[in-house]
Amino acid sequence: MNRIQQKLKEDKKILSIYFTAGYPDLEDTVPIITALEQAGVDMIEIGLPFSDPLADGPTIQASSTAALRNGMRTDILFKQLKDVRKEVSIPLVIMGYFNPVLQYGVEAFCKKCEEIGIDGIILPDLPLDVYQEEYEAIFKAHGLLNIFLITPQTSDARIRQIDRGSNGFIYMVSSASTTGAKTGFGEEQNDYFKRIADMDLQNPQIVGFGISNAATFQQATSNAKGAIIGSAFIKMLSEKGTKGINSFVESIKTKI
Repeated sequence: MNRIQQKLKEDKKILSIYFTAGYPDLEDTVPIITALEQAGVDMIEIGLPFSDPLADGPTIQASSTAALRNGMRTDILFKQLKDVRKEVSIPLVIMGYFNPVLQYGVEAFCKKCEEIGIDGIILPDLPLDVYQEEYEAIFKAHGLLNIFLITPQTSDARIRQIDRGSNGFIYMVSSASTTGAKTGFGEEQNDYFKRIADMDLQNPQIVGFGISNAATFQQATSNAKGAIIGSAFIKMLSEKGTKGINSFVESIKTKI
């Protein structure tokens, strides 16, 4: 069983942290991953920086720009991660855009992910039908879960189609906006979280976009299996560097 699937079976709310590989400094990738596991994070999303990140807000965009300037590339990330499983046991997911994966070669990319011990991939701009027709067999051959996104605007029929095509979790985008920390969720978003929960999908949902602290984490997970914190964590890294990781995670986990 894939590590993501094993983690989802645990009787707890899942705290996932997203960060951009190669930020703040090029060689920070693995130290951040190991520090996050030691701090008690349940899952990590490693952002593969891209020059045109359509779904990302200003904080993640700025970190991607900085990481690319630092020299981060797909092959560099794979070199950095080649021995990560000697130190880290929690699920690791690569999140990015399809263009760099296509440039690297989908088969070669998935093979590298399997060798390293990556458990899943999130590519927001890879449509479900294209994935199923052209790439699903490749992902499955290398033991990788492909995670799909839904938003408040996604129809019930489409959500059920994505649920049938998934075998890990569904990434539930909290709003139609780009990524970014928020102070709280309104009635419309809370109704959306409950609506999805009431659909009784076969795959658990993990909420992303807008989670920045313990309060928003609790709100997001009241009707979902877990939540992802990205922009707020990257902002902390820009201010405090890796030494601030433990206290940041502790501030979320003590309230869970």
